[in-house]
Amino acid sequence: MIPAFYEFRSATKILSGDGAIEHIPFELANLGVTRPLVITDKRIRELGLTQVVLDALADSTLEPAVVFDDVPVDSSVEVANNVARLFKERGCDGIVAVGGGSVLDTAKGAAIVLATGAADLMDFRGSEVLSNVPIPPLVAVPTTAGTGSEVTGAAVIKDTERDVKMAFVSFDLQPHVAVLDPRMTVGLPPRITASTAMDALVHSVEAASCRQRNPLSDAYAYSAIDLIRENIYAVLGDGRDKRARLAMANAALMAGIAFSNSMVGVVHAIGHACGGVAHVAHGDAMAILLPHCMDFNLDVCGDAYGELLLPLAGADVYAATALSARPAAAVAAVRALLAVCADRGGLPLHLGDVGVSESQIADIARVALDDGSVSMNPKDVSLDDAVAILRAAL
Repeated sequence: MIPAFYEFRSATKILSGDGAIEHIPFELANLGVTRPLVITDKRIRELGLTQVVLDALADSTLEPAVVFDDVPVDSSVEVANNVARLFKERGCDGIVAVGGGSVLDTAKGAAIVLATGAADLMDFRGSEVLSNVPIPPLVAVPTTAGTGSEVTGAAVIKDTERDVKMAFVSFDLQPHVAVLDPRMTVGLPPRITASTAMDALVHSVEAASCRQRNPLSDAYAYSAIDLIRENIYAVLGDGRDKRARLAMANAALMAGIAFSNSMVGVVHAIGHACGGVAHVAHGDAMAILLPHCMDFNLDVCGDAYGELLLPLAGADVYAATALSARPAAAVAAVRALLAVCADRGGLPLHLGDVGVSESQIADIARVALDDGSVSMNPKDVSLDDAVAILRAAL
C-alpha cells in the first residue's frame, strides 16, 4: 500500500566492484579535492587495507595531506572534534574515510563541525542537524558489510563523559561517494562477518516495518535481505569469496539506504542503550535483540513481517506457508539465520553472553526510551516493555 505521503533521498554516488578503489582519485578530482585527509583506524592500517587506498592515491596526482589512524572502537565526540581541527590545521579540502562504522561515523562527526564552524560536535546532536549546510567532500570506503554508514545520513557517536551513544541525523550527512571493493572485506574473520551481516539484516527488517516505511525503502530492504540469505553461507564458509563478499557489501549498502529513509525502531533503541551502558558491540546487540523485538511487534506489524518471509526464507517456503502463518514463520527464519551465524561464526545469541547482567537491565531500558529510534517503532514501547524484551534476550 502506498502511504499518503513519504520522502526518500539517496544522494551518494556508488562505485561497486573489484578495483573500485582505483577510481577514488577521479572522484576526488571531480569533487575539487586536492588535499584529502584520510581517516582510518590502527587495525585497518595494520591489516594493509588503508594502504590499498593510499596506493591508489599515490598512482594519481593526489597526495593525502595527512593520515589520521587514531579512531577508537566506538567513535567519540572528542575524536571527531580533533579530526576537524586537524583538517583545518593541515589545509585539507576533503575526507576519505576507510574503515567500519566507527571510522565512517567519526568522519561524519568531523564533517558536521567543519560544515557548521562549530567548536564542539555536541552543539549539533539530534535530527536534521545541518539544515542544508554542505559538508566537505566525503568519500566512504567501508571495510565491513554491516553498518551501511557509507550511504546513510546518520552517525552514532559516543559522549564518553556521559557514557551515552548519541545520534546525529541529516540527509546532508550522506557521503558524496561510497566505494564497495571486495578487497576491503575478504579478510574479515567469521565472527565479525556474522555480526556485521546481522547488523545489515536488522537495518532491513526494521526499515521494512517501521512507521516511515515506504515503497522505495521496502524495495531496498527486501533486496538486501535476499542478498544476505543467499550469501551468508558462502562468506562464513569461505571468507575470500570475492563474489559473495561484494554481494554482502551491496546488501549492507542497500539496507543503509532503506533505513536512512524509513528509520529504525526498538531494536536499535535498546541496542544503542546496551552499547552505552554495558559496552555491547553494536552488531552483537542487534543480532541478539532482533527476534525478541520482532516477537514484541508481531501483533501490530504481522503483515509487514509476513511479506518479509519471501526474502528471508525464499520463494518455496513462502509459497508453502499459509498467509496467517507467515509472520511467525518470518521470525523463525530470522532465528534460523542467527543460528547459522552462531554455529559458523561464533555469534552470541544472548545478552548474558556479551556481559549484560540482570542488574543493568533497568538502566538499559531507561536509556533506550530516550533514544529517538523508539519513536519510529511500529508499536509504542513502555519501560516495562523494554525491560521484558531485555529479560527475554538475557
